[in-house]
Amino acid sequence: MSSDRPGSFAVHAACIRGVEAQPVTVEVSYGGSIPGITIVGMADSSVLEARVRIRCALVACGFDVPRRAIIVNLSPGDLRKTGSGFDLPIAVAILAMSGQIPRTGLDDRLFVGEVGLDGEVLPCKGEVAYTLLAREAGLSLVGALRPDHVPFDGVASSFLDSIGALRMGVDWACKPYPVFPISESVVQPRLDYADVVGQEVAKRAIAVAAAGGLGMLMIGPPGSGKSMLAKRMTTILPPIDPVERQEALCIHSVAGDGYEGLLAGERPFRRPHHSITPAGLVGGGRPVRPGEASLAHGGVLYLDELGEFPTGVLQTLRQPIEEGCVRIARVDGTYIFPSRFQLLAASNPCPCGHLGDGEIACRCTPSAISKYRAKLAGPLVDRIDIVLDVSRPDPSLIIEGQEGLASSDLLEMVERGRAFGQERAAKWGTSILEGTERFERVIEQSGMKGDSSDVLLDIAARSHLSARGIVRLCRIARTVADIDQSPTIAVGHVLEAAMYQGRRSDGRM
Repeated sequence: MSSDRPGSFAVHAACIRGVEAQPVTVEVSYGGSIPGITIVGMADSSVLEARVRIRCALVACGFDVPRRAIIVNLSPGDLRKTGSGFDLPIAVAILAMSGQIPRTGLDDRLFVGEVGLDGEVLPCKGEVAYTLLAREAGLSLVGALRPDHVPFDGVASSFLDSIGALRMGVDWACKPYPVFPISESVVQPRLDYADVVGQEVAKRAIAVAAAGGLGMLMIGPPGSGKSMLAKRMTTILPPIDPVERQEALCIHSVAGDGYEGLLAGERPFRRPHHSITPAGLVGGGRPVRPGEASLAHGGVLYLDELGEFPTGVLQTLRQPIEEGCVRIARVDGTYIFPSRFQLLAASNPCPCGHLGDGEIACRCTPSAISKYRAKLAGPLVDRIDIVLDVSRPDPSLIIEGQEGLASSDLLEMVERGRAFGQERAAKWGTSILEGTERFERVIEQSGMKGDSSDVLLDIAARSHLSARGIVRLCRIARTVADIDQSPTIAVGHVLEAAMYQGRRSDGRM
């Protein structure tokens, strides 16, 4: 990568765009103007600040700062550069250009890292993305020591303690990463559905949702166990596959969010507060960063108190639910974030939470109830497959400590349903019944015939279901049949699916 021109040098670097690392060439050369460091190539303020950090770090490590005009070009020039990860490659290029460190071994390495005023190399966000880029480009990654380092096959990674160590050459200065054990304090204790008593119907519904990848909304009064049910959903999902795990690791790394749980084999569980902004939920900002929907990729996105979320914020989830990704258009292009998650939501039936409660009277006015339930209507909730009424459990069951279905039981149901569904879907070349398909096509793929079809049509007519509602009911029934390993949908499967449709805000199923 070194330049043939005298008084110039170039090294490999990278910058984060979305959740991917883009290759950047850091080229350093002498200019003929006033002594100083000038950075060009669409660099933002965080990159421009590297001039001060690098100058102080070179002096602290005993290097000479060339008393000439140093021009730093970040190529390609039409890509906006952000972050502090350019400190290390710029410092390396300046030292190599001025002949203060050996140039041997610099060409086949990708340098990423922030440099402190004392010359220490510090970690920056996006290490996983940088590692994947290095593997693709056939380079070795050189960064900072970090306890959450993720090793990948096919790429050699090493770290620098300080730029002062480069005086002996990069091969001598770079050290292999040690193996850090996963701290028990960052791994959440194992939860189990056996701890949730008196909610066997809700447990069964959650297993159906997990088996079919269906969205689920639980409506019930405070204290009914909605949050306990939600927090344990990751325990009944199959182990995350390698592709999803790599994508999730990359997303969490770019966002600067901890991923020790992913390294331990856990699926993400995200629970954003209802005051979240659209950019916080689906991504955005400057620079563009992933939101909670992408951080839940491969896991569960739990929206507690759904009725408290602003309507405009909730509608931003329509695209990731349907497409499995978030597309954010900006002047400099389109950013795509993977966002395939299990949607789980909970809400009170009214502002006070006791509408329909047989023990505590509701204190809300009719207008307040109407306004609150109107927030549960609309395009997003219409895309949630299962709407389940969750009642407060019998206190005697809690006092007696009675146990029901455990996570191991529900996981067995989910795995059985998914395995049977994959075999069935292989016949049609698809695993999802799209809402845009004709009803006859949905019936054909689901294996619904005779009495079960008549029952489905009767329910659709009495409940005034839309085309989307019919497909939704059919999808739930097909998932229940998969759990029972039935090639066709029986009447009982349709009736159970209708039970999981609940009563939506407009009074329809």
